[in-house]
Amino acid sequence: MSQRVRTAVFPAGGLGTRFLPATKVIPKEMLPLVDKPIIQYGVEEAIASGIEHIIFITGRGKGAMEDHFDISYELDATLEKKGKKELLEISRQISSLARISYVRQKEPLGLGHAVLCAKQLVGDEPFAVILADDVIDAKVPCLKQMIDVYDERQGSVLATMTIEGPAISAYGVLAGAQDPTNDRIYECSGMVEKPKFEDAPSKQAIIGRYVLTPRVFSLLEKTRFGAGGELQLTDGILGLLEFEKVYGYTFEGKRFDAGDKFGMLQATVEFALNRADLGPKFREYLKTLPL
Repeated sequence: MSQRVRTAVFPAGGLGTRFLPATKVIPKEMLPLVDKPIIQYGVEEAIASGIEHIIFITGRGKGAMEDHFDISYELDATLEKKGKKELLEISRQISSLARISYVRQKEPLGLGHAVLCAKQLVGDEPFAVILADDVIDAKVPCLKQMIDVYDERQGSVLATMTIEGPAISAYGVLAGAQDPTNDRIYECSGMVEKPKFEDAPSKQAIIGRYVLTPRVFSLLEKTRFGAGGELQLTDGILGLLEFEKVYGYTFEGKRFDAGDKFGMLQATVEFALNRADLGPKFREYLKTLPL
């Protein structure tokens, strides 16, 4: 019997240097996108995809993130006393989103190392990895789409998006053949990290969503640390190819790179415009700007 994907790992130990000085004391995962921190969008996507257990891989200075998903007795008591029922409900919903665990990554030793830190809590089950910087707006949650592919194919699944032109050089790129029965699925034969445009094996860029089998843990344990003293998740996934099939899946939805200043601005504008309470007023405001 196949196992359900019940756990999602959120690597969140990075320093967020691209957003300095804001991230000098605020975790980058807590930067607001409209009125919610970036990481909450990823957690809500995971929960909507059937995930029951969230594992945050944290580092030094991430206390605000832990506090955000915890119960705030003082805030809740104040809101209740003042009769602010809607705000009280919002506060309480955050702390009851999911079962959450935290693992401390003592040093930022790469994405593969961050995922490996979750081994004992994940156990011998398939699991998801979500990079919160990649915010995805989709009718069906991106992770849910990927879990459906995993359930059907019983192999690890990497989220991909089609990138045209030289911009592909900024991504890890999937090598593989398109499935003859589903043009969104690719059978992976390899990956190339940030290739030159002319050397890219496809137009399929790998972005921050993964559904992985637990075998990846033992492979990561045997993998040598590479450039910069980091352990790369890509190396573990390449190792999986020797034992099982790995698939790329071109998800339906729009991805925003909220780890980049311009991407964060794009996401803020589009998410605000899509809000029923903000969209009409914000749209009228934008029309007044001398663009």
